[in-house]
Amino acid sequence: MAAILIFVLVPLFYLAGLAAYLVVAPVVLALRALALVMELLWGYLQLMIGVLFRRTAEFRTMAPYRPQDEQVPAHRNYFYGPGSRDLRQLVTLARRSYARTVGDSFRAVTTGQFTAPPRSRAFTVPYGLTLYPALALGAVLVVPLLLVLPALHALVLGLLCAGARLIATTLRAADRALLWLKRLRTGMICPHCYEKVRYPAYDCPRTTCRRRHTDIRPGRYGIWRRRCACGQRMPTLLMLMGRQSRLQAYCTHAHCGKPMNTDAGHMPEVVVPLIGGRAAGKTQLMAAMLLALENSAANGGPALRLADDDSAGGYQVLREVLRMRGHTLGTQKALPRAHSFTLGAGRTERLVHLFDTAGERFVDRDETDALRYARAARTFVFVLDPMAVEEFWTRLEPAPDSLLDRTLASTVHPEEVFGRSVQAVAAMGAPVRQSRLAVAISKTDLLAEHGLCPDPSGDSGAARAWILDKLGLYSLVQAMELDFQEVRYFCTAAVADESAQVDPSISRFVEWCLRR
Repeated sequence: MAAILIFVLVPLFYLAGLAAYLVVAPVVLALRALALVMELLWGYLQLMIGVLFRRTAEFRTMAPYRPQDEQVPAHRNYFYGPGSRDLRQLVTLARRSYARTVGDSFRAVTTGQFTAPPRSRAFTVPYGLTLYPALALGAVLVVPLLLVLPALHALVLGLLCAGARLIATTLRAADRALLWLKRLRTGMICPHCYEKVRYPAYDCPRTTCRRRHTDIRPGRYGIWRRRCACGQRMPTLLMLMGRQSRLQAYCTHAHCGKPMNTDAGHMPEVVVPLIGGRAAGKTQLMAAMLLALENSAANGGPALRLADDDSAGGYQVLREVLRMRGHTLGTQKALPRAHSFTLGAGRTERLVHLFDTAGERFVDRDETDALRYARAARTFVFVLDPMAVEEFWTRLEPAPDSLLDRTLASTVHPEEVFGRSVQAVAAMGAPVRQSRLAVAISKTDLLAEHGLCPDPSGDSGAARAWILDKLGLYSLVQAMELDFQEVRYFCTAAVADESAQVDPSISRFVEWCLRR
């Protein structure tokens, strides 16, 4: 009887239990499906954190990005490639994680409920039969979410990439507009090769790196800051470089690559070429101009600051020569480096380049390529040595005496120098007819010692009349006034006294040459 009860009641209880389980089975199915959905979403979140922030090896499906793999030694901006790369890695890892998680869940059910259950299969098999559709349901329900999340990621990334490109384009346009306002629309002049540089190259400011970056403007390698391959950050705009944080600029032309002035691009540039024959007095006149500006700055005039060490070193030598009333050595025939200085402050600040070229280059047709810098000039200085004109020795009254050292005269006639140099400058595209010309009659201090000096009052008409009447340079004066929009004549004495004060004629001359 007991056995009959066992064989009857146990199946009845079992069937009753199954019936009760069938009532709650939908809840179990829903909960397990939800658990799988949450597990897959949590896994996606973990992958996103790993790909975007941790960046360890297990979150990579591609070779790691290295800036040294590119020609530009800088890290790419995130929104110019690395962002889409991360999205591709995330999608790949999410697909693998989905397949692995769903597969592991089905295998765990098969093992735990069917092949190796921890208890009787009578209890585990029904539960397992519930879990299979639950896992299938969860795997299906999570697919739209796993598609929507990368799609939202791609949408946000696309908007950010578009915004980054818009900001970069706007910043580049603003930087370009500032260069236009500074009258640098065609670029900055290199003081070594005289070519225009649209945008200089800059070295990494870290002393242990010094990688050179050819274009640091906002774009692929940085919006506000560029990050060098060494990790050092650099400003991407000239307007972000304060006076103390300005980087050393370099010429971008392949045949040059030399350092430019640190102030290049930060202020308008003025180019003043000094034209004249050998020993006409160009170098001394240039030194006197700098000394006059220095004296003016000391007396409350526009501030003067030499732009580089070469200019400062050369000026100190010339300053001492002027103070001792000595004669400078002739300019070397090699291509000269500009003597550069900044003049003024604030909105009136300018970077001025004075070019002193060897006189031989003005008369040798094969050497006039040295005048390339003249293309950027709007004011020219022609140094006229009256002692180089034969009429000076024959027509002046009183006649020059034997005490006037004729070996100090230039060896080339002014008309020959002017004709060839202006022809070369015009052939290079310089707007000569829209430019000004300052004619500096040099060595008037020597002439004054012998009573031969023209009117020292600074009157341009008197100086012009002296050139015509005493030197007979009618054709030269006519050519100058035909070729240039405005011509002004000056009598200059490039000398300084013991207290480093220059002749007043130099101050008037400099004021006109650097007039805005």
